[in-house]
Amino acid sequence: MDINESTTHFRTLDTLESSIVLDSDYLQCDERKPACSKCIHHAIDCDFLSVGATPSASPSSAPSPSKPSKAQFRFKPSKYQSEKCKPKDETGEASSQTVSTKVQSRDSSSSALSQSQDTISFADLRLFHHFVTETYRTLTDEATDRNQVWRTHIPQWGFSTPSIFHLMLALAALHLGYLHPEKRDQYVLQADDHFTFGIRSVSAILSSLNSENCQSIYMSTVLVCLVYFAHGPKPGEYLVFSETGKAEWLVLMRGVRSILFSSHDKIFTGVLEVQTDPDIQDVSPLLQVELGEHQSHMKAFQHFMGMQAGGSSAPQIYIDALENLFEMFEEAYRCRSAGKDGVNLMAPLFGWIYRRPEEFICLLEEKEPFALVILAYWCILLKFMGSSWLMIAWDRHVIAGIQQSLATGFHQWIEWPVRVICD
Repeated sequence: MDINESTTHFRTLDTLESSIVLDSDYLQCDERKPACSKCIHHAIDCDFLSVGATPSASPSSAPSPSKPSKAQFRFKPSKYQSEKCKPKDETGEASSQTVSTKVQSRDSSSSALSQSQDTISFADLRLFHHFVTETYRTLTDEATDRNQVWRTHIPQWGFSTPSIFHLMLALAALHLGYLHPEKRDQYVLQADDHFTFGIRSVSAILSSLNSENCQSIYMSTVLVCLVYFAHGPKPGEYLVFSETGKAEWLVLMRGVRSILFSSHDKIFTGVLEVQTDPDIQDVSPLLQVELGEHQSHMKAFQHFMGMQAGGSSAPQIYIDALENLFEMFEEAYRCRSAGKDGVNLMAPLFGWIYRRPEEFICLLEEKEPFALVILAYWCILLKFMGSSWLMIAWDRHVIAGIQQSLATGFHQWIEWPVRVICD
């Protein structure tokens, strides 16, 4: 994926708990009453509701996936659909007639919103169809997803949770752009549109996080991160550090961590209960040799840090990061020994970042050399995810950012990860 081709509106700014600021021009309200047309089209509760709206109607928060309400969706012409593809009436003119089908959706706080939420374009229907038939397969190991989370439950939750619905379509659009590069620009525009309103929906319901909606909110934030990866690397952004300011993806990860911290036990129950994979056993003898090479290079760097500290042990924060990285390599190699890579490695890969204390993350953001070298070894795990379309080019992009940011005297300590990733 050519990172210079991106026309994305992804603009996540500084925040502590995943409340995300977006391009104000892109979201500008047209101040129509009783609600602005952009919010109506995307099933978003508009902040510019008219004073005359029924006061007794309570604002709608994301309901529990198990309690959807009924509504009607009607197909409407899409702005992404060419004139020649639009349905014709008997006169040969493009018809504005809508087609109706019964599905599940959320309650609305105004009749205007309710009527407009009932419409869905054929372009969006195509994206939904692609997600439930193709994209979901790339997000999970179907052999171990016994609860069919991505195949069944996420699409169902999308009918009652607008953030999930929009983010599903954004991910499907980017997947189509990957499969059909000649139409990538068109699909990126669709993805940007849905991503923007998906993010806005997530931000709107974060303050109402509770036991009823914590699973759908959590999966919304997971989808946000997946869409970010699917869009491909961005110049100057290296996941956990950037050339300027806070790293965008790190802001998203902190949002996920905040939700997990407050509702972990309630999230991982029912259909989201963690499933074990009986196929994952010990590291195979062949891969054990390869794993040993990585470990020997990391141990050599650990010894070097101790020498730099005057012969004493390296600062504990670096020791902890390396020891946990050893564990993540072991877990990743057990997965690979069972023939599982790509999305199967998400747990060890992002689990390491998730468990790093804020002090270590700050060292990365400050481009502290020891922290960057440790991150370079983490990038080896990123390479092992390269079989997933979501992660293409990310390993080379991040290691290049580390090379660029690291003092020349430390380059010898990242020669091994650079060789593994770039050869």
